[in-house]
Amino acid sequence: MFSGSGTAIVTPFANGKVDYEALGKLIESQIKNGIKVLVPCGTTGESATLTYEEHDQVIKFCVQQAKKRVKILAGTGSNSTDEAITLTQYAKDAGADGALLITPYYNKPTQEGMYLHFKKIAETVDIPQVLYNVPGRTSVNLLPETVIRLSKVKNVVGIKEASGNLEQVSQIVQNVAADFTVLSGEDSLTFLILALGGKGVISVVSNIIPADIAAMTSAFEKGDLAKSRALHFKMFELMKAMFIETNPIPVKTAMGIMGICSPEMRLPLSPMAESNVPKLKKVMKDYGLI
Repeated sequence: MFSGSGTAIVTPFANGKVDYEALGKLIESQIKNGIKVLVPCGTTGESATLTYEEHDQVIKFCVQQAKKRVKILAGTGSNSTDEAITLTQYAKDAGADGALLITPYYNKPTQEGMYLHFKKIAETVDIPQVLYNVPGRTSVNLLPETVIRLSKVKNVVGIKEASGNLEQVSQIVQNVAADFTVLSGEDSLTFLILALGGKGVISVVSNIIPADIAAMTSAFEKGDLAKSRALHFKMFELMKAMFIETNPIPVKTAMGIMGICSPEMRLPLSPMAESNVPKLKKVMKDYGLI
């Protein structure tokens, strides 16, 4: 259902407000350059600092702007199960194709707690749901055994895997049904995850190089591993540069440099350290972006 090239799209801001004009242009550019799935209101979209009204409106705007040309997988996760249900229900009502649900952060649930959390959301809101495992952000790791259990729950259709653990990815791919989709949540590991049986990526770097991410996943799908691998190596340094500071600081800074949107972020995220800006610009210049 959700495969190929996906973008964890940023939320552009201007003077503290969501810049819908810039967001509309960004969506059009993503579609034009071959991206298949747009993911608003995720980590890269600064969901943690969006108000409920903004969260809802950004999803609705993306759905309306996309006009069914690409799939919209809306970030609706929370460390409160009831809150996640509310956000997921709104995404469904707004016309999103699915919901991306991060593992509960801060309260550090057990594996059983996470299983029950995701199961309740899936049973309450009838919309395709993709799990999101990113232990570096949440302090909890959704283990393969739990993912395998959840893969049998109606409406749970896949996982965005950003644990960085390829053994974990291998266990999941090997033990879930063929129609359960494993997506890369780390740009630098996408080619490797595709090789293990993953079906695509939810990318950060595709905010600035959508065509190359789309080309890499498309080449792999077509069996052109040499082209896909070459694109992986071409993008590798830029992929790493997107994480020299906390995401989305580098990608928003890069988008500001490129004139795609303002680099504005919301506190507690702050502008990139002056010492890191030249490093980012060098990688961007080497890539031909500036």
